[in-house]
Amino acid sequence: MSFYKCEGKIPQKRHTAFYNNEKICYEELISRQGFSGVYSNVYHLNRPTKIIKVGSLNHVELNQSAKKHRARHIVTSDLAPSDLLDKKDLFFNSDLIISIICINKSTKYFYRNGIEDELLYVQYGNGKLVSNFGNLEFKAGDYIVIPRGIIYQFNINDKAKLLSVQSKEPIESPSKYKNKQGQLLEHSPFCERDIRTPILQDPKSEEGEFIVKVKTEMGYQDYHYANHPFDIIGWDGFYYPWILSIHDFEPVVGRIHQPPPVHQTFQSKHFVICSFVPRPFDFHPDSIPAPYPHSN
Repeated sequence: MSFYKCEGKIPQKRHTAFYNNEKICYEELISRQGFSGVYSNVYHLNRPTKIIKVGSLNHVELNQSAKKHRARHIVTSDLAPSDLLDKKDLFFNSDLIISIICINKSTKYFYRNGIEDELLYVQYGNGKLVSNFGNLEFKAGDYIVIPRGIIYQFNINDKAKLLSVQSKEPIESPSKYKNKQGQLLEHSPFCERDIRTPILQDPKSEEGEFIVKVKTEMGYQDYHYANHPFDIIGWDGFYYPWILSIHDFEPVVGRIHQPPPVHQTFQSKHFVICSFVPRPFDFHPDSIPAPYPHSN
């Protein structure tokens, strides 16, 4: 659910010279879908393109392991700790990858998904998503939406288990909940005040060698940057990571069974994500006590 945000210091007009203590800042536009989608303009203390070297490529290829196409019960309770580069991939197709991340320590490197939007659901644990747009505290029950191209790290307070959905197309709030201006409607199960957005921290003007691991179509490519990637002094726009808690999702209640679309929380081009949360059960005297089978 993107809406206009402004953090830190920005110039009065876009694409104009902007100084911080007599040192010129460097403007960068971050977006997806070329110049047709939402975007943010960010302002760096240093050149965001200054790379010392291009490091190694960790080649990754997803392989189909199933011998039969059938229903499956996936048990993930005993997975070993992993990190962002070692997700336990469960399902995939040409649109998305569904994985599990069990992470018990903070990441030292920086990470950027260059080809997919990411949605993370926090089953348990808590910590902080630290990004070039600012910090977001997360806890159990949070959906974390990270558009592609954003650089981030995890600071873990308590070991966390995350469900990961990586999508080739943008992950957004459902169009059916919004008016023509993009505002969430009164009947939406959540509204803008439920959305948590990043809080920009003081920029880091550090020089050295900072490794950003970028997900590409071939795998994870190391880029060695000359300056800390969190050197942003300000930004504004509609493009940034954000959080919605499942505890702020208000379920639709009816006398008889409500179909799954009433539980929709996110949309992409070829799939949706729903939240089945506690609610008063169907209270028509003849309502079916359990949802009917459907194949659609």
